[in-house]
Amino acid sequence: MASRKPPRFVPTLTEVVRPATEPRPAPVGELSQERIVEKVMQRVDLILERRLREAIAAAVLEQTRTIAPLLREEIEAVVRESVARALAGEPDAGRRS
Repeated sequence: MASRKPPRFVPTLTEVVRPATEPRPAPVGELSQERIVEKVMQRVDLILERRLREAIAAAVLEQTRTIAPLLREEIEAVVRESVARALAGEPDAGRRS
């Protein structure tokens, strides 16, 4: 067997070898402060939007649970009054005073 000479550059296990067509992320030192802030704010915006949506949904649900029984009581009172007036033969049975 003929002995082959190894290539001049041999990657070691501590190096990441990428194909030439794969884009490499820029090292942090090459990113401008403005670009870093922009990337962080994009992530913050996504998280904030999701959490805000969840908080608003919870608040609306809680308010609905509180208001629904009160509205039902009010509607029931109006219906009772209207039925009582209708049975008494009052002409404005459909109106509340």
